[in-house]
Amino acid sequence: MNKPSQLHSLDSELVKIKDAKHHDPFSVLGRHTVGSDTIIRTFLPYAESVKFEADGGEFQRIPDSDFFEYRPGKTTVIPAHYQLSWLDKDGHTHRHYDPYCFGPVLPEFDQHLFGEGRHWHIYQKLGAHQLTVDGIEGVHFAVWAPNAQRVSVIGDFNRWDGRGHPMRSLGSSGIWEIFIPGLSTGCLYKFEILNRHSGQVLVKTDPYGQQFEFRPATAAVVVDENAYTWGDGAWMEQRPQHDWLHQPMSIYEVHLGSWRRDHRGNFLNYRELAEQLVDYVKEMGFTHIELLPVTEHPLDISWGYQTTGYFAPTSRHGTPDDFRFFVDHCHQNGIGVILDWVPAHFPKDSFALGRFDGTPLYEHEDPRKGEHRDWGTLIYNYSRNEVKNFLLSSAFFWLEEFHLDGLRVDAVASMLYLDYSRDANDWIPNMYGGNENLEAIDFLRHMNTVTHEQHPGTVIMAEESTSWPQVTRPTWTGGLGFSMKWNMGWMHDILHYMQEEPIHRSYHHDSLTFGLLYAFTENFVLPFSHDEVVHGKGSMLNKMPGDEWQRFANLRLLYTMMFTYPGKKLLFMGCEFGQGTEWSCNRTLDWYVLDYAHHRGLQTLVKDLNKLYRNHAALHRYDFEHQGFEWIDCHDYQQSIISYRRKSAHEDLIVVLNFTPVPRESYRIGVPNPGTYYEIFNSDSQYYDGSNLGNGAVLSEPQPWMGQQHSIAITLPPLAGIILKM
Repeated sequence: MNKPSQLHSLDSELVKIKDAKHHDPFSVLGRHTVGSDTIIRTFLPYAESVKFEADGGEFQRIPDSDFFEYRPGKTTVIPAHYQLSWLDKDGHTHRHYDPYCFGPVLPEFDQHLFGEGRHWHIYQKLGAHQLTVDGIEGVHFAVWAPNAQRVSVIGDFNRWDGRGHPMRSLGSSGIWEIFIPGLSTGCLYKFEILNRHSGQVLVKTDPYGQQFEFRPATAAVVVDENAYTWGDGAWMEQRPQHDWLHQPMSIYEVHLGSWRRDHRGNFLNYRELAEQLVDYVKEMGFTHIELLPVTEHPLDISWGYQTTGYFAPTSRHGTPDDFRFFVDHCHQNGIGVILDWVPAHFPKDSFALGRFDGTPLYEHEDPRKGEHRDWGTLIYNYSRNEVKNFLLSSAFFWLEEFHLDGLRVDAVASMLYLDYSRDANDWIPNMYGGNENLEAIDFLRHMNTVTHEQHPGTVIMAEESTSWPQVTRPTWTGGLGFSMKWNMGWMHDILHYMQEEPIHRSYHHDSLTFGLLYAFTENFVLPFSHDEVVHGKGSMLNKMPGDEWQRFANLRLLYTMMFTYPGKKLLFMGCEFGQGTEWSCNRTLDWYVLDYAHHRGLQTLVKDLNKLYRNHAALHRYDFEHQGFEWIDCHDYQQSIISYRRKSAHEDLIVVLNFTPVPRESYRIGVPNPGTYYEIFNSDSQYYDGSNLGNGAVLSEPQPWMGQQHSIAITLPPLAGIILKM
């Protein structure tokens, strides 16, 4: 039997609960022993009356407050986890287990690993997760906020009121948690944080949230993490044995929001994209799709590079399971998936990571280390274990939970250098007085080491634009441990060369040949990426000089060089058919241009180059090793012609490239063996809307040339490349 509550004014502990300032709400709310009595206390701001379900007894309201207390009789059996029934001010009845009768959930071992920065799967512990505790279903919430005085879960289940579900502090770990029974998937939530020093109240979305509302809304969504059934078992089983170093890799870089849209201009769902994009990529012969970041982001025009949800595919295209379907469908059709991933910086949006608990938690406090002036973003504090763990766990999350085949790490140069894009007095040297970011370097090495160990067969690629040594060499030799690096130097050199009028190219011949001096110092990817077709740089087609015919011929020649040059390949969407305008994330590609023969011809050329690259081991077996390449002649600057061999153990191909619009008859090159050489590819073919000048079969002559004992005289079409094989 419930004893009458003694009338009293609120003591200081209750006042802190009422004012949402208590650091330990579990010490006040829930079940407690007072002398020989048991008291159960709850705080329900919207309740008219409350009952104890075990015996139907009425809670007594503490006068002039929203606290209710119940003192059960001596014979009342109180379950370990009891239920409350309460009537709200609108006359609706609610029934639920009291969250404050549950003990701590997150084990100390997980807290310890997180504090050391070694919890690879901390995303399974922090954030919001469906959980069953003692047979009772609910959602466990946990968040890292070490400088908070109070943290609450707010959501559509408690009227977004921070007084409703204040969380338990787990002490020195800085983690706060609460298990709320009765919640399930689909709930919207955020965290309300009271800073212990300033008294500032912040409303933040979940750093570990796995789904978010459609922009501009920013609440996280509780997801069902076990609903999807994968069908890519064969792909995942063979991936650890896949020798990507010596296999073809031709990557189609895609921004999902502008590759294609529906007839109303709306984003396609991941499932729609799976069907349409995979069919196209298979037809074109690419081996991989690389996605501009699909990690959740608030601003479309950031293209995903200003990420706020490091564990959530953007809701622009559907749910996490929709994205799983996309990856699954790619794998079942033999297509790998790589994700652009951004551990270098994050945006300042007030709802996200910036000053998360009222202090510079994820970022450095000093803007000389903590802010990218160019991008208006914040830089991660790589010296803090919990921050490194956040990023490392994000990498694991995408590789493990979404079966991704790799990550392309954005802006690595900005991570390596403390003075990256800074004025002389706007950076702080490291402990040795240098400009190397030692903490970021350690993070990158650790990330590459453990991801390669735990997910063999996956690749981690660096967008690194400087001459930093050993980016793709093992960490135990002093390298950074990346699988591959974008060859920005080659890309800049060759585009600079191609933009010259052909009559001037003889003065820039070194731009064609210089790259081979360092081509095998790293595992290089040759990128013609999104960065080259925006911000006034013009489309790939419009970079080319000359009239329309010459522009298309130049672009066919450029792609021929890329696909026959050492290194894996990457081409941004639209470049394969000669998109005429610069890329914009706000509209779909100009697919209508395929009504014109020049564009169809270029698309067919890329399709055939992909086929050649995949089917001829000489073009891919030794992409990263010197034995796969040999110059025939790199000195003919006067005619702007280069020729070289691509080799494997059982195949030898000859590539000749003419960078002028002048046809060359009887152009002689040295060949390694006597016999008949067949032209297996010609970028000037009529199939590509070229002039169709070229060769069939060419018989060698015993005339020494270019250091070879034999030679052939061939016809070189204008602004074109040919491939010959015995």
